[in-house]
Amino acid sequence: MKINKSPFIFLLFHILIVPFFISGCMPPLCGAKFDAGNFLNQQKDAVGNSSQILLVTDENFLFFHRPKLHAMEKNGNLWKAAFEPLDTVAGRNGFAQTGEKKEGDGKTPSGIFPLQTAFGYPASVKTKMPYRQSLADDIWVDDVKADDYNRLGKKQETLAASYEMMKRDDDLYKYGIVIEYNTYPVIKGGGSAIFLHIWKCPGLPTAGCIAVSEENILKILDWLDPAAAPLMITGVKN
Repeated sequence: MKINKSPFIFLLFHILIVPFFISGCMPPLCGAKFDAGNFLNQQKDAVGNSSQILLVTDENFLFFHRPKLHAMEKNGNLWKAAFEPLDTVAGRNGFAQTGEKKEGDGKTPSGIFPLQTAFGYPASVKTKMPYRQSLADDIWVDDVKADDYNRLGKKQETLAASYEMMKRDDDLYKYGIVIEYNTYPVIKGGGSAIFLHIWKCPGLPTAGCIAVSEENILKILDWLDPAAAPLMITGVKN
């Protein structure tokens, strides 16, 4: 008996092509393109006198997650993009709702946070932001029982049982910016060491930070100006 192979070929073709269609065409499937300028124009009271904002959208479709970072600057009374939206990665477990971030939960906190300090391995970097070179004994404490929880310190000066080294053996913290989450005041167990830093590779999530490529974090550092009272807004739904 001769079997008609056409239906099987048709089915196999669709099994193979649908994932590529979904990943390549996700924005149209998710709806209209996110209008960051319009969103910020509606947030006057929340952003105060800031005229530079890094806005991280929580964009997803089915099992796909594609956070985007929008660098926005205020011209007159309107917010406009400083450059094209940047590919980014966030916490492996997505974004915690406002006020629900916990230490070790693998989530990125949602909310509005000041950006005040940059850090990195080189002695200097092209930026207007206050910059601190990370040294071999610099740490960021993540021990929820420690008095210096969620604080920068020196390895030899802390009694904390756990901490992050700020000068790592890889390039993740080669350039970074402190996201002022849970810093003023510090709530123990609320989450620590939330930074904007270099990603390990495209698409690989973090333990809770926001990360971009090295090229893009240098672009951000060059653009940021403390006189603009820069902020980061995270967990915005598209």
